[in-house]
Amino acid sequence: QVQPVESGGGLVQAGDSLRLSCAGSGLTFSHYAVGWFRQAPGKTREFVAAINWSNGTAYDLDFAKGRFTISRDNAKNLVYLQLNSLKPEDTAVYYCARARDYTWSLSSNHYDYWGQGTQVTVSS
Repeated sequence: QVQPVESGGGLVQAGDSLRLSCAGSGLTFSHYAVGWFRQAPGKTREFVAAINWSNGTAYDLDFAKGRFTISRDNAKNLVYLQLNSLKPEDTAVYYCARARDYTWSLSSNHYDYWGQGTQVTVSS
């Protein structure tokens, strides 16, 4: 099954940083936007950040902007999510998803290829 593959999650302490990676793994990101979402236990999946083909970016304004940074390496078919100043409430499974076209969206319905997710756990 062709799908993105996330990596880089783990158990960290509050205030630490992590860099998540999303590899195309047989799925090209060329000319597509890519988004990151997260889902905490008992909560619905929520938008974190997205990047379009021309490196335009978007972030959730409540918790991501100012702490998280999304970037992409088109030559390597990779998308990254840098997580800084992590808080216990950032604990969730983080998912990478490829959009249906070169534009990003806050809606998960705009993304048609999803990875299995990588767990991020932040202890206080």
